[in-house]
Amino acid sequence: MNNVPPGHALRGDVFSESCPSREVLKHVTSRWGMLLLVALGDGAQRFGELRRKVGGISEKMLAQTLVWLEQDGFVQRIAHPMAPPRVEYRLTPLGEEISGKMRDLAEWLEENLGPVLAAQRRPLAG
Repeated sequence: MNNVPPGHALRGDVFSESCPSREVLKHVTSRWGMLLLVALGDGAQRFGELRRKVGGISEKMLAQTLVWLEQDGFVQRIAHPMAPPRVEYRLTPLGEEISGKMRDLAEWLEENLGPVLAAQRRPLAG
């Protein structure tokens, strides 16, 4: 929690070891956090849909990452009152903003995978 009064802006410093932005950065830039933010950029989805879309993620990791992203204000969990229960996850306005940036990064990586893999095969100098 921060102690900033309502209506006052708080600016983080990701280079400061004690800044809470570091924890948010960890959630957003983790493999699963980034992929979920990009996946949710396509619209609201249910847990099972996200699990199928994001290959390799376990149910436990999906649930934990969604909780982190919800706590950070990027994802909204919507429980529809029906039987059986239906829960959807969607991006908040803050989540939409960061999802776009993560999508740009994912697209850049996909487009530049060849040169990155070639660089990995070269021996390191030294």
